[in-house]
Amino acid sequence: MTRDILISEVGPRDGLQSIKSIMPLAAKKAWISALAASGLREIEVGSFVPAHLLPQLADTAEVVAHALTIPNLTVAVLVPNLRGAEAAIRAGAHKLTIPFSASETHSLKNVRRTHAQMLDEVRGIAALLQAQPAAARPKLEGGLSTAFGCTYEGDVPADLVIRLAEQLCTAGCDEIGLADSVGYANPAQVRDLVVRVRTVVGRERFAGLHLHNTRGLGLANVVAGLEVGVDTFDSSMAGIGGCPFAPGATGNIVTEDLAYMLEAMGFNTGVDLTKLLRAREILAAAVPDEELYGYVVAAGLPLGSRARAAGVGT
Repeated sequence: MTRDILISEVGPRDGLQSIKSIMPLAAKKAWISALAASGLREIEVGSFVPAHLLPQLADTAEVVAHALTIPNLTVAVLVPNLRGAEAAIRAGAHKLTIPFSASETHSLKNVRRTHAQMLDEVRGIAALLQAQPAAARPKLEGGLSTAFGCTYEGDVPADLVIRLAEQLCTAGCDEIGLADSVGYANPAQVRDLVVRVRTVVGRERFAGLHLHNTRGLGLANVVAGLEVGVDTFDSSMAGIGGCPFAPGATGNIVTEDLAYMLEAMGFNTGVDLTKLLRAREILAAAVPDEELYGYVVAAGLPLGSRARAAGVGT
């Protein structure tokens, strides 16, 4: 039986927040529509942060409003605090992710809060969500960033990550994700930490992996995740993005390359690679001064592939 894998596209948030160019609102809408038309079922469309910090994402509420008009699309956003969650709820987002750095130094750099303060924010957000009508209540994910290492602190102990995952669940998160924010992870580490965290929080509350390709191990780490049953992976079209508050945090895994690899391995992503590469053309036209990445777009699809037969790479 073919195994289904969810690719969660984070380019409109994680990608755009880390480049200098500001994509026009009309282009964002067209891009998100094209991403969804390719078969992507979940897109992180923005972040509710102060505009002076991330002007690239100042129009997130308008982007959410557009994304909500797209059928069968889970509209996700990042919220750094209670105020951001309030804005996300007003906008109608389906899923909220709060970034919780396993490295406390990174937490102070990224959101200016300690672990204890961030747990208070999570409790406040969880209480706010519980006050919403059940049918319209967004899901809350605790995204454990720098879970595999930190450019400020170096190694991040696995025991700390596990303890924080437990605390986030207790504080009210519906699910927990692991993020290799600075590209430190290796496949053995991915397998070990996923199994240990999932043992503690439960398989049903493990959200998936957010991986970077900073040191060339992004897709290898995806395979490691697949081997231990992970079925959701974040990626960014053309590999744009990273973390503006962590030195060297470049290189999200490339959505196009991830989709190709998964389909080639026999997994079902629901993604039409032909349409996905057309969506990339919208991104390229909207941010012409930015460097875009990806092997599939450079080399084309191999002879005999289903997408090539549809007209890509000929």
